[in-house]
Amino acid sequence: MRKILFFLIAFSLIGAAAVFWGNKQLQLPVAHDHNSTYLEISRGSSVNQIVDKLAAHGIIKQKWLVLAYLRITGGGEKLKAGQYKFSSPITSLAVLKKLEQGQERFLRFTVIEGWTRWDIAAAMSRLPELNTTAEGALSLMNDPSEIRALDPAAQNLEGYLYPDTYSFALHQLTAKQVVSAMVERFKRIWSERAARLSANSDLAVRDLVTLASLVETEAKLSEERALVSSVIYNRLNKKMNLGIDSSVIYAAKLAGKWRNDGKVYQSYLDLPSPYNTRKYAGLPPGPIGSPGAASLEAALQPAQTDYLYYVREPLRQDGAHNFYADEQSFGKGVQALREWEQRQ
Repeated sequence: MRKILFFLIAFSLIGAAAVFWGNKQLQLPVAHDHNSTYLEISRGSSVNQIVDKLAAHGIIKQKWLVLAYLRITGGGEKLKAGQYKFSSPITSLAVLKKLEQGQERFLRFTVIEGWTRWDIAAAMSRLPELNTTAEGALSLMNDPSEIRALDPAAQNLEGYLYPDTYSFALHQLTAKQVVSAMVERFKRIWSERAARLSANSDLAVRDLVTLASLVETEAKLSEERALVSSVIYNRLNKKMNLGIDSSVIYAAKLAGKWRNDGKVYQSYLDLPSPYNTRKYAGLPPGPIGSPGAASLEAALQPAQTDYLYYVREPLRQDGAHNFYADEQSFGKGVQALREWEQRQ
């Protein structure tokens, strides 16, 4: 009886010592060389596969001990798939805790107000995670099916790729998902604004978005958006050419003649393009960039003015404009700007 009791006590002590030693080992920091890269744990991975991958990357040292701990605690069922970045050094217990909490790698992508689909496609091509070229991204944007119900005349997604900062989980992310997310964001923003504001015109959605894109590229200050919008409406009502340089530049881009230096050349002004609002009256046939919420609101609810012209205010460096109702006053404003430019 004493021998049995002795063995039981001895066995208990050995077990306790083993548990103590094992716990101590699991709390020892392990240094590794993969702290700056992500390790992907695929969906459906078994506990053994997960532990093997961690060991292969040097993130844990004793596979058998980690496996034993997971079997004893039942923790293997809690490990989540995802993309993980493990600091170095790190303990095995900290690794397992992170796997239980789950981690997904995210991609942040920002679309700037006024960007064209070419700008957006170029930005997408610079993201290695998307594995796309500018041409590949642009081909996705040339498919208007996602916006067809809102704009039956759409030939592409220009104007409907909402400018914002997006966050995407990188797990199986595709360029198509990024494009779709921009369109869906536009639909939500448009629905909110259109439901809240009543348009002061009989223009179709496509024309309103086109008008908003003109406002976006012309107005540099938030407080001027509704004023610029009023000028566009007033000129349309009077059958006047809009004369908006940003639309002329868009025509040059379509024609492959844009020099990308911010200037408007006579060759642009001579282009026989419906986007050339210096040469042709009315709105361009479609948006010339991505308008933000403020420009969409300005298109839906312009200011009530008699302004027909605007020109940059030379004494301010924030993009402010002066607005005019008659051509004579506008001419003086243009002359003041030219004189200022000559003094620079």
